[in-house]
Amino acid sequence: MKLAWRTKIGLGLGFGLGLWLVGTGRAFAQEGPTTAELAVAMNTFFLIVAAALVFFMQAGFAMLTAGLTRSKNTTNILFKNLMDFVMCSIAFWAVGWGIAYGTSAGGFIGTDQFFLSPVTAEGEVPVMASWFFQVVFAGTAATIVAGAMAERTKFAAYLIYSFIISLFIYPVVVHWVWSGAGWLNTYSGSTEGNWGFTDFAGSTVVHSVGGWASLVGAMILGPRLGRFGPDGKPRVIPGHNMSLAALGTFILWLGWFGFNPGSQLAIASQANADAVALVAVTTNLAAAAGALGALFTAWLRYGKPDLGQTLNGVLGGLVAITAGCAYVDPLSSIIIGFIAGPIVVFSAELLEKLKIDDPVGAVPVHLVNGIWGTLAVGLFASVPGNTGTTGLFYGGGLTLLISQFVGVVAIGLWTVATAALMFFAIKATIGLRVSKAEEEAGLDIGEHGMVAYPDLSGAPAGGEVSGALAR
Repeated sequence: MKLAWRTKIGLGLGFGLGLWLVGTGRAFAQEGPTTAELAVAMNTFFLIVAAALVFFMQAGFAMLTAGLTRSKNTTNILFKNLMDFVMCSIAFWAVGWGIAYGTSAGGFIGTDQFFLSPVTAEGEVPVMASWFFQVVFAGTAATIVAGAMAERTKFAAYLIYSFIISLFIYPVVVHWVWSGAGWLNTYSGSTEGNWGFTDFAGSTVVHSVGGWASLVGAMILGPRLGRFGPDGKPRVIPGHNMSLAALGTFILWLGWFGFNPGSQLAIASQANADAVALVAVTTNLAAAAGALGALFTAWLRYGKPDLGQTLNGVLGGLVAITAGCAYVDPLSSIIIGFIAGPIVVFSAELLEKLKIDDPVGAVPVHLVNGIWGTLAVGLFASVPGNTGTTGLFYGGGLTLLISQFVGVVAIGLWTVATAALMFFAIKATIGLRVSKAEEEAGLDIGEHGMVAYPDLSGAPAGGEVSGALAR
């Protein structure tokens, strides 16, 4: 009887424990995240990681620009790239985001959401995450200008124009194309589908905007002292550190895997995962092809392989594929990237003939290849995506190509007009260019009272200093 009694007690306790565990499991299952919540979390994490990669591109631009310019301006270059993102962050938080993504006024400009005020709708990625992803793109557009205007621009002037580009010039373009309500976002005013001007990750929206501003700024600023001789012939002013330039290019190549794949904006589904994978592949292949195109072109023209041109060929390929990376197949990405290489070389030669001084090749890389890559969507698009159609070479006719051309021209006119107004206003007020003496001594001394390489420059490395180096 004792054994039976204990057995009954044990079975009763076990049965009760089982019921409790089942009930608890159900409660835990009910309290756990739903599939939709997991998707939001995954997409948010994806955006933050992609944004961090794009942010790191600021370091790439800093290294590239510093390496391709003279050592006496290194501190100034690094300082400008730092402050570019500082000014951009404040401007895009206060006004830029609202202009870009606020409620549309006729498809031209956003009118609310200033100071990042909106509340995230349930089931969507938090607005804060979207803002963080978008602000690093704004910083990229603004920092492009630093390279073309390097070695002779006032530091205060740079702070002002970085702020204005991020506050107004760039956000208006974003609203036209990426807001979902912009006038360039659909073709001929159609609201059915999305088959108008298409720029997946910013060949025009980001890079050509920065490139147009670079071109206007370099023209208004004028060339560096000694860049062109009395006879008008160009003189080479070599950069001081090709190691930094190469490092900067590698960092930018890495950052582009956040720039382009991140522009899918989501990854928590098979379709999104497939799209992200395609974008990563086309981005990488275009960069490699751009390097080969520039290498072979420079080798044939100058008799020797040129590292600087090849580095810019990588960047030209990356810029060119950015508009269509989600819409073209791998073979087309190689063609687009390879053509970008010669474009870099020949565009640089054209600027020299026009006596426009661009120390790092920002205009050939970002403007000219931004235009090429945007038009290439109208030729090579074979994966419809949100274009709603295919390119000319894949049976889509001229519809998409015409739409791309309209977008390139419209955004070019807007950026040239606003950038020219901005630069002329700066020039007429605080001044745009440093003095001749400051330029000859180097902006590190004239603008900041310090140098990047005191051990090599003969400047005091420690202790008391005086004159230009005095604190």
